[in-house]
Amino acid sequence: MAAPGPGGCHFLQKNTRPPNVVLLFADDLGYSDIGCFGARGYHTPNLDRMAGDGVRLTSFYVAQPVCSASRAALLTGCYSSRVDIHHALMPRSPKGLNPEETTLAEMLKTRGYVTACFGKWHLGDHPDFMPLRQGFDEYFGIPYSNDMWPIHPNPNMRKAWPWLPLYEGETAIDSLHDQTQLTTQITEHAVSFIERHRDQPFFLYVPHPQPHVPLFVSDKFRGKSGAGLYGDVIMEIDWSVGEILAALRRNGLEENTLVIFTSDNGPWLAYGNHAGSAQPLREGKGTVWEGGVREPFILQWKGHVPAGAVISEPLMTIDLMPTIARVTGAKLPPLPIDGRDAWPVISQAPGAKSPHEAYFFYYQTNELQALRSGRWKLCFPHQYNSIGTGTGGRDGMPGPYVSVKITQPELYDLENDLSETRNVASEHPEIVQRLEALAEKARAELGDALTGRQGSGVRPAGKAGEKN
Repeated sequence: MAAPGPGGCHFLQKNTRPPNVVLLFADDLGYSDIGCFGARGYHTPNLDRMAGDGVRLTSFYVAQPVCSASRAALLTGCYSSRVDIHHALMPRSPKGLNPEETTLAEMLKTRGYVTACFGKWHLGDHPDFMPLRQGFDEYFGIPYSNDMWPIHPNPNMRKAWPWLPLYEGETAIDSLHDQTQLTTQITEHAVSFIERHRDQPFFLYVPHPQPHVPLFVSDKFRGKSGAGLYGDVIMEIDWSVGEILAALRRNGLEENTLVIFTSDNGPWLAYGNHAGSAQPLREGKGTVWEGGVREPFILQWKGHVPAGAVISEPLMTIDLMPTIARVTGAKLPPLPIDGRDAWPVISQAPGAKSPHEAYFFYYQTNELQALRSGRWKLCFPHQYNSIGTGTGGRDGMPGPYVSVKITQPELYDLENDLSETRNVASEHPEIVQRLEALAEKARAELGDALTGRQGSGVRPAGKAGEKN
């Protein structure tokens, strides 16, 4: 499953400055939460313009439908199972992303890039695991999810959390009692970083804490969307994207900067009107149905990708590292990764197809729950939480979940049944058999807690205070 070859290629001419990379990563954003993916009731003009100037992927996946695991896959090019990161890491977790893993930032620093992370980290809050120990030169933001604090609106979430720290570098500069200015502050840091490093290649990673609940928005957008607080929050994220793109334009960097926008997982549907929408996809965050793992994806690189193109070939966050390696001339990590170069698909090379025969969806503690191969999605027996026929909670309070159990493999034809409503396993036993064989290969390498398999290719997560 590991990507072949050493990475990097002859994409760049000798002595050519490699392109800047800007990676914008929202939190709990639904598939249809931005205009060009079907949002209703509010507008996202900057993201829509970015899609018009770039490419839009309609079958783009995250590796897991949960915060920490999804981010581990994004930054390492590995299934999160391979690097032993599961669930959402809690404050003071003794576990984190192993510093022996190579992050996107560390890979690009070998090519002379200056690097920054502004936003939500969530890969371990012990100093051993924080951004400046993982290849980033600058960091401003929060170390984990914004609901991990003692004044959560849901009484059941008011655990013995510490106050939410705001970091600058490796120093906690504030304890947040109010998050209304956080999107603005993150954006200001991102724009300043572009201005200060316009003359050298840079990697800017902006993992927004919003629209994860609890929702916060500045006064300049409060009440402006006409679609409630959630719409206001999305409008402010769109504004942030616009500010970053404008900074690139002002500094003459548009044609030498690859900009990506996507999210870590689908909407947290239990929160009702404080959650987004994955329509017409099934379910949301915390499930491996399409609404949990399929995300909006926009890539802009003027002069290098076909403007306005819509691409339906499946790709995943694990493919970003080898794709960025190709366009920057960087070498891939020495340890095996799972992603593969997707540049032929993104650049619309004739006949280009997804570089993987299948993508594997793990959740919980290393449960292989589904896979996608071409048009087919096979879901394995497992248990998940659904809001059922309800509409979730209201105004920051979640609604109840209903536990649902799948007892037999279920097969869906995503080309004809995007909403996963009709199980066709009995009609295509040969497809089920082929996909089961692919799953067995994944289980051998990455394991599967549902079947008791131990993966031969799994590497341990980092442990705080130990030499990794």
